Amino acid sequence: MNSNDARKSQIEARIAELTAQMQKISDDLDQPLPADLEDQAIDLEDDEVLESIGRANSQEVRLLQDALKRIAKGTYGICAKCGDEISTARLDAVPYAVICRNCAAQN
Repeated sequence: MNSNDARKSQIEARIAELTAQMQKISDDLDQPLPADLEDQAIDLEDDEVLESIGRANSQEVRLLQDALKRIAKGTYGICAKCGDEISTARLDAVPYAVICRNCAAQN
């Protein structure tokens, strides 16, 4: 298995993990509010946090799907700004990275 195949498997696993988390969040948000007003207030605050996590997960899934498209096109791991190779360490930390560490530091 080449490095892009391994990276693709890693990305697909992360997408599956995030999708499962988003489903759980959706299920939790669909629960009815309790009758007690204080409990309702707590639940509504919790719902805001869950919605925020869900939005972040959704954004990460989009970025990871874009990374899968770059793998398919053969441009994965190549900096979109300077054309240099993105380091393995950076891709390990941020598998959807589109720019190398040096270009990221310039922003």
